[in-house]
Amino acid sequence: MPRPVLLYDGECGLCNRLVRSLLRSDRAGRLNYAPLQSAPAQGYLRTQTLPTQDFDSLVFVPDWDRPVVGGYRLRTDGALAACAVVGGMWRVVSWLGVLPVWVRDPFYKIVARMRYALFGEYRPAPLPEPEWEKRFLAR
Repeated sequence: MPRPVLLYDGECGLCNRLVRSLLRSDRAGRLNYAPLQSAPAQGYLRTQTLPTQDFDSLVFVPDWDRPVVGGYRLRTDGALAACAVVGGMWRVVSWLGVLPVWVRDPFYKIVARMRYALFGEYRPAPLPEPEWEKRFLAR
């Protein structure tokens, strides 16, 4: 069974809010997480020859245990793939995938550039549900 993982900016307030929202909705525990700054994520980025210092993009890995070169999804493709995995109301969000990437990604890039100004830095806090901890490859 595939183990999908979402790599996100662990220092971004918006990114951490999104992760917590996905965790709340994903009662089946399908999606796993790791900050882009973490050792597992950095190792993955290096093996895929992706930038290791650019945290403006999230990375969706369809199967962490069986990585395929180029098998990741970035920006809106990654976000929508994560939404599809979580399902529920998030599946409706994933339907935005009908829009071409050249329409979606410019909005993503604008929010990514302004995310710290709009949402601030993430201040580490305990997870509200202790069982969520096992869904993280690193924190």
